[in-house]
Amino acid sequence: MTPFQIAGRLIGQGHPPYIIAELSGNHNGELQRALALIDAAADAGADAVKLQTYTADTITIDVDRPEFRIRGGLWDGRSLHELYREASTPWEWHGALFEHAHARGLHCFSSPFDPTAVAFLERLNAPAYKIASFEIVDTPLIRLVGGTGKPVIMSTGVASLGEIEDALRAAQEGGAGGVALMHCISAYPAAVEDMRLSTIASLAAAFGVPIGLSDHSPGSTVAVAAVALGACMVEKHLTLARADGGPDAAFSLEPAEFADLVQDCRTAHQALGQPRHDRAGIGGGNALFRRSLYVVADVAEGEVLSARNIRSIRPGLGLLPRYLPEVLGRRAARALRRGEPLEWGMVGTSA
Repeated sequence: MTPFQIAGRLIGQGHPPYIIAELSGNHNGELQRALALIDAAADAGADAVKLQTYTADTITIDVDRPEFRIRGGLWDGRSLHELYREASTPWEWHGALFEHAHARGLHCFSSPFDPTAVAFLERLNAPAYKIASFEIVDTPLIRLVGGTGKPVIMSTGVASLGEIEDALRAAQEGGAGGVALMHCISAYPAAVEDMRLSTIASLAAAFGVPIGLSDHSPGSTVAVAAVALGACMVEKHLTLARADGGPDAAFSLEPAEFADLVQDCRTAHQALGQPRHDRAGIGGGNALFRRSLYVVADVAEGEVLSARNIRSIRPGLGLLPRYLPEVLGRRAARALRRGEPLEWGMVGTSA
């Protein structure tokens, strides 16, 4: 797996998970609220904030046909054009949002949905790009994004393995400065039982790039579990308060919850460590208190070693307990004192 960098921050196995706060439509049409969301992301310890750069007319068209209307779920009955008109982040805000994120120590980048958005974001010096799940089949757009030379992060929520392979090839052939794939269940919200986190390992094995999680499930448990399973990135929607409503509020975390997610994901990564099976790795200093063979009663030189004077006890400085059958019935090579750890030099010939 090849790590890559976003504005100097290494992404990949062995590095802390990169946490992205997705603002999406949770600004509810207010610039000040969008700026406050950036503050909340910074205070929570996120690495980045992500926008979505489109207008209703660049992502769809306003037409009264059944396939342009959502059926079921959180947005049941709404037309695509209506929903995206409400949820879009005005392009005239982007400069202020990028500047404020930078001032708060956050990376700021976006999901472009057409070539005009890519050109616009390049003027803002976006350090990376995100391809949303529903755009992963748009290989010309992905190739264009790759051509910026920036890292490309792609969600895989509605793609087959073959389509993921095509998208990955398009990004790499375009010249992307690193690629990551995000396991994603494209449901809003996504049920925990549908998350299939085992996909993280299979994506890593299949494509050899860093794998993350774009998470629409409730709470932070799924994200923490994903990090434990090897996710290098986590993207989660952030809102100031679910009670305030908005297109994505129902599956977004509030600031205190997001702070918990950041801390818990980083703790999970710290707990992974490196595999060790040596004695120090098993228990550190406490390995001293493993069981071993000890002299538990004084033994005269030449006296037979028996269960009365040799036992397996704590601590662990003597012979391993597996040698007890070989020791019993042999004579003491010298006088032994109660409390001595048994060593081979103390064991003589058979009785």
